[in-house]
Amino acid sequence: MRREEIIAILARVLCAGLAPTPMIADTLACLLLVLGVAFGLSRPLLDRFRLEPAEDLVAGAALSLVAAWGIAWAVFASGCPLWGYWLLPALAAAGLACGWRGAARLVADPAARDLAAGQLLVTGWCVGWLAFVRSHSGGAWMLDWLEHWQRAQFFLRDWPPGKPFIDIFVMPARPPLANVLAAAFLRMTQADYAHFQVIMAALCSLAYLPVGLLAGRFGGRPAARVAAVVLMVNPLFLQNATYPWTKLPAAFLILAGLYFFLRVRDGGAPAGRPAVLCALLLGGAVVTHYSAGPYVCVLALAWIAAGWGRWDPGFLRMTAAAAAAGACVLAPWFAWSVAQYGWHATFLSNSSVTTLERWRGGHLLKVALNLRDTLLPPQVRGFRGSLFGQSSRWGALRDQCFLLYQVNLPLALGSVGFVAVLREAFRAARAARPRDRLFWTLVLAGFVLLSVAVYGDREHYGIVHICLQSVVLLALAFLASRWRGLGRAWQLALIAGWTVDFCLGIALQFAVEDFAFDRWLLPGRGPAQVARTYSLVSQENLHEKIIAHLAYFADILATPPALVLALLGAIFCMALLRARRAPASPV
Repeated sequence: MRREEIIAILARVLCAGLAPTPMIADTLACLLLVLGVAFGLSRPLLDRFRLEPAEDLVAGAALSLVAAWGIAWAVFASGCPLWGYWLLPALAAAGLACGWRGAARLVADPAARDLAAGQLLVTGWCVGWLAFVRSHSGGAWMLDWLEHWQRAQFFLRDWPPGKPFIDIFVMPARPPLANVLAAAFLRMTQADYAHFQVIMAALCSLAYLPVGLLAGRFGGRPAARVAAVVLMVNPLFLQNATYPWTKLPAAFLILAGLYFFLRVRDGGAPAGRPAVLCALLLGGAVVTHYSAGPYVCVLALAWIAAGWGRWDPGFLRMTAAAAAAGACVLAPWFAWSVAQYGWHATFLSNSSVTTLERWRGGHLLKVALNLRDTLLPPQVRGFRGSLFGQSSRWGALRDQCFLLYQVNLPLALGSVGFVAVLREAFRAARAARPRDRLFWTLVLAGFVLLSVAVYGDREHYGIVHICLQSVVLLALAFLASRWRGLGRAWQLALIAGWTVDFCLGIALQFAVEDFAFDRWLLPGRGPAQVARTYSLVSQENLHEKIIAHLAYFADILATPPALVLALLGAIFCMALLRARRAPASPV
């Protein structure tokens, strides 16, 4: 299909009913606001880092979110009127105006344009699927969405300060960066749950940027285009992008920080700037979700190991500057939390700590069992939990597939993708220098083992969704970088696997969340009646939606589902066309 045909399809879809819908206009305004702040706020500062244009684009978005968090946090914590949140788009517009030369440089660079276009496609893809989420469900994911909605209300000063979220968690149990940003954008649009979904999906979709950048690092410019398609058909990525919690925004900052850590490791001058940038981004990741902690620890150890034996004044200055930069990002949150809630609540109220008492055995045994359960699906181990009992056949199938794609490490890469990743990793390791082979082996093992070790309780289904999403996205970036060298047979096998993954991990998931099967096959039954055929987890999510009187994006959107599907199809075809027409040269 040619580019002109895809554009014509998009135009027909918009003319058929998307453009006049008020929610569509609100959605576009939300996306413009989020992406405008993300790409404009830090623009005047980036010339100081002297980065390549593609790196500049990703660093700019990541730094902008960290800076936006600092500004919005200052408005909230100081007690200023919340109209101060409008400083974000005002400063972003000023940043674009002042940094127009840098912005023009990005527009002129093919690699930066590839990343920007890929980001727009991925964001549109993620937001489009919200039209099929009428009630969050899947596996044991219950009420996290409500907790983060309530946290956004807290930063809108619409939540009682001393009241626990979902009657369980105190404020310091979760770091606030993404919640503060969501509240700021809600203050500038409409403070309802539908807009909250759009804003969070836009923030989550930014995880594509470092994935595309890393894919380009490993495999050249064409890999960034392939990475967009790989993410779009990955069930773990899409489900997490449409579930409004803060793990993908944290993964965005983790992977961006990892990229600039690799830049420092490459050597050459000036290495200090990427080191400071890495620390700023990793600090922002910690303030977004505490799952960033294992990555920061592993990279800090790798930093110390790299400098071992050469503690010259330059290295010490670079280390001190990076540590100070990270501390500046962390300090506002932890200082405020200690002052408001005390040391115990600040550092010991997170669920990784509060669940430690549930397991009575040895810690190493728990880590080993959780690692096993993360690597082997429960269906393989013969584990039969009672949590997902239900009379709905498609609901039961969805939950079984959900467990494969969302919480199991190998299958989170795809039914064929994980085999391809292992094969290509083995091939790459054989061709790599011993120093690089040792680095990646230790770093990846450290990411996985420490991420599993920090979880406090036993989890029989796997814990990929808690701390290992960044590892999955990193592996997908690597797979995208190897696409052109796979060979025809492996490419066809991957396409077949991605088709299966899409059907079982995406189409089935959103059909159940939309109650589509029941509306088609059992007409006349309302969502409450349908929900009784699903698991208790699904029932509880819908029950909380009803008693909180929340209208989802799918409830407000008046556009026929067929038109939304047509738009999603056009977006995907555009991404495929871009990947297919990517230049053969790796530069």
